[in-house]
Amino acid sequence: MDPRFNKIFTDPENQIFQIVFFPDRIYHAQYLNATVSPRYRYNVTEVRNKLDIAILKGEVYLDGSLLTTFIRMEYRASRLIELVREKGRWLQDTVIAYLKIQTADAGRDADAQLKLHYCPWIRAFQVEIWGTLEPPEGMSHDIKALSLMGASGEITRVRNFSHGLVDIYSIRQVITAIRENDIDEPLGYAIADPQWDNNNGRTIQQPNTQDPSADANTVKLLNYEVDFRRGWYLNARETAPVRYRNGMVDYTDPSNPDRSDGNIIEMRWMLQQELGGTLVYFHEVTIPPGCIEGTHRHIGSEELYYIFEGEGIAHMGEGDDPAVSSTGTYPQKNVDVYGLGKLPIREVPVKPGMIIYTKSGGIHGIRNPGTVPLRFVAFGYHTV
Repeated sequence: MDPRFNKIFTDPENQIFQIVFFPDRIYHAQYLNATVSPRYRYNVTEVRNKLDIAILKGEVYLDGSLLTTFIRMEYRASRLIELVREKGRWLQDTVIAYLKIQTADAGRDADAQLKLHYCPWIRAFQVEIWGTLEPPEGMSHDIKALSLMGASGEITRVRNFSHGLVDIYSIRQVITAIRENDIDEPLGYAIADPQWDNNNGRTIQQPNTQDPSADANTVKLLNYEVDFRRGWYLNARETAPVRYRNGMVDYTDPSNPDRSDGNIIEMRWMLQQELGGTLVYFHEVTIPPGCIEGTHRHIGSEELYYIFEGEGIAHMGEGDDPAVSSTGTYPQKNVDVYGLGKLPIREVPVKPGMIIYTKSGGIHGIRNPGTVPLRFVAFGYHTV
């Protein structure tokens, strides 16, 4: 970690910023594979996270001299554990990852399948890919680190990754999906249907057509994309929206007055796969006059709305915000909740500067009864 950050953690007036400049163990390079010997030191230069996955880039030093660059993958497997358990099996000590690196020079892009080994120090599966396993002339590896090296080792070299690892800063994106091993350990029998964690069949939204609710706007990725770009400068006004007809309106009830060909809302999907951690999307929503985003429940995810233009009426599940339900100020109604039938909600007014924050299990929706567009930004993210 840059020593200039030390002041943040030593000056009392700065300690509030620890939540921003978080000294995670990865920046201290502890528990990385070659640190089994004190002869090796790591310089971790960049880290990206997405759900269960962490991708690290950096340099490895041997006896104080630069040995090689590396890329490391860590995977905590919460989704894959569930998929394997559904098959009546346990996830064992190794998994297989498909890994593709994309660089600034497309000619250096490469992919491979790699074995990840469970490490109890970090409680995750992991592998390190080094640019070379050869020590400098006149030097030799420590036997403790050497025992981890090899084609299927915890420290490995992938021949067609070598060009990309020449300049680790040129690696723009890592694409990955992870599966169960082919062989059950320790029993040794073949697994005929190894399960894949492919980001839960991940899709993204793109404005490929302005036809409302068109299939062409849903693009299947079926993997995790971990982005090493360090910044975005975006203009929502120059981003075409994806348009939805009767978005999350109850389709099972033909008498629902919100179902009509004219109930079309727009979403400008500004950031999706680019986001790290558990964030799934950041988008801007436009609800034209007389339209509604259907009332729906979140399970295993959260969403935050920040209204910045127009006025409207939001739906919140009865009891979701105790203060809303207890005051008697906000009307209670039974409305169609997408896929769940009629449930009680409270109607609350919204205008610029107001926030609707919905936790897992909560219910929300939003209507524009006015004469000008209602606009808000929405953050969605996984909680499990």
